[in-house]
Amino acid sequence: MTYHTPVLLEESVSLMDIAPDGTYCDLTFGGGGHSRHILSKLGSEGCLYSFDQDRDTLKNAPDDERFNYVESNFRFLRGALRLRGVEQVDAILADLGVSSHHFDAVERGFSFRGDAPLDMRMNQRGGRTAADVVNGYSAEELGRILKEYGELDTTWKIASCIVRAREQQPITTTSQLVEAVKPCTPKRDESKFLTKLFQALRIEVNGEMEALKMALEQALKVLKPGGRLVVISYHSLEDRLVKNFMRSGNFEGKVKQDFYGRAEVPFEVITRKAVVPTAEEVERNPRSRSAKMRAAIKL
Repeated sequence: MTYHTPVLLEESVSLMDIAPDGTYCDLTFGGGGHSRHILSKLGSEGCLYSFDQDRDTLKNAPDDERFNYVESNFRFLRGALRLRGVEQVDAILADLGVSSHHFDAVERGFSFRGDAPLDMRMNQRGGRTAADVVNGYSAEELGRILKEYGELDTTWKIASCIVRAREQQPITTTSQLVEAVKPCTPKRDESKFLTKLFQALRIEVNGEMEALKMALEQALKVLKPGGRLVVISYHSLEDRLVKNFMRSGNFEGKVKQDFYGRAEVPFEVITRKAVVPTAEEVERNPRSRSAKMRAAIKL
């Protein structure tokens, strides 16, 4: 079984502009598809640091002395590199998609297709679970994350369904959650609705937006001048953060000006519009359909 089909593989690695003797980072190792492709471009002096907080991914690590597996959330990018004696790198790639493996490994609770503990943690060594969120958050807090991260409508109604159900008994499994929201699940778009609901919980459980902000800020510090940042996102909120940061160096997208009115920007954006998968790739790998890739060069 394929662990994960890498999205925009040729396009992303091409935008990294790999030099044979360069030092590179893959912030989302997963199944190792992007990392292997980067390694194929490196010479004997090249070096790759691949991050993943999910210990399951270690089994995908290639046996290659140029490869360094970093078991860490990419929010700790700079510190993890410094621990390994690395101050600067030539390019950084981040594919923010959840590995197919996580959806297919039903017992991890990422998918509504099957019954499993309501977990959703990428790092299973600690932290809150989706069950903690579903049972512990107020209706207002639930409504906020469903709106912000799930981009769902009538979130107050969904939150009320969850609160009513948990008053009867704690919601501890994926099927119990599906059952809890049944009264407000649209018959027509049931799958789309549940996908968004589970996505919102996953983003909250793993602190994904905060981690992305931290990783982007640190990427700017560890990239060499002329170094490249390539990010593939799957959610409009992620894409907006990436777009704004590449454009302005902050998450609001406000370009600062110097005394003479010249724009002070940290990057030159090299993707005028977001790069999206071809129709052929989407047909081959339907999970790529919402991918958007942006790239920039550090000035």
